[in-house]
Amino acid sequence: MNKYVITGATGNTGRRIALGLLSQGHRVRVISRNAEKAQGLVDRGGEIFEGDTTDANLLARAFAGADAAYIMIPMDAGAPDYTAMQVAHGAAIAEALRVGSVKHAVTLSSVGTHLSEDSGVVLGLRRMEQMLDSIDGLSVLHLRPTYFMENTLAMAGLAKQSGIFGSPIRPDIAIPMIATQDIADAALRRLQALDFSGTSHLYLLGPRDVTFAEVAEVYGAAIGRPGLPYVQFPYDDARKAMIGMGMGTSVVDKLIEFVKLLNAGRVHEDARRTEETTTPTTIAEFANTFKAVYERT
Repeated sequence: MNKYVITGATGNTGRRIALGLLSQGHRVRVISRNAEKAQGLVDRGGEIFEGDTTDANLLARAFAGADAAYIMIPMDAGAPDYTAMQVAHGAAIAEALRVGSVKHAVTLSSVGTHLSEDSGVVLGLRRMEQMLDSIDGLSVLHLRPTYFMENTLAMAGLAKQSGIFGSPIRPDIAIPMIATQDIADAALRRLQALDFSGTSHLYLLGPRDVTFAEVAEVYGAAIGRPGLPYVQFPYDDARKAMIGMGMGTSVVDKLIEFVKLLNAGRVHEDARRTEETTTPTTIAEFANTFKAVYERT
């Protein structure tokens, strides 16, 4: 059996991957900033390394003797410079991989990382890809998933309180959307198989492209609000709302920059839908998750 290291092990993708590997009898080390949240993985046989992925000593211990790793950079909405934060995590992880025993790595990257500059919240992920690609002897597969269906859950309160569904994304532009469980399952398959070599990337694009107007219609039917309208918010209004929620100005500005690229059709221009890039969970199926959050709101 192989020994794996899972970063972000208590998140939507990391936890599912860790559980999948443990269920197959593999040895799994989990890196988490909160050992209490990772206790369920420890109970199933995981070895916890508590701390941050900028901690060089922690990473050196976690990667020592490991065969493969799942790499993701955490979200830090309060970072004073969001891209610099991403790069700091990526650089520390890259150095640990460079001197360690890991021969295969699967990363959580994103659509939009084909853009070299001014790509908002994914610019640091591009830098991470470049750093890992430069490591001799490391085979790395960068997963580039599209917009997470889970992102829409933040709109449940708006739907309940104001009777609308909205964001700064255009209502008429059809984009791929993916459930994070499908990202985890794709990563798990490749980590189990270790069937990749050199440097490569794989887009993950959900089952089909949908507009936000269509998502509003599907969600509205699920929550008992047929005809739930979708409203595109001006960028300035969206920025003020996110800052009002406690998010830092750096990440908010990066998010707005990314959405502008999305609305202009730039984010997905490099992605091609194939059998391999298509994932199963539909927006109609995910509507049940939205409904559950809506009812708890």
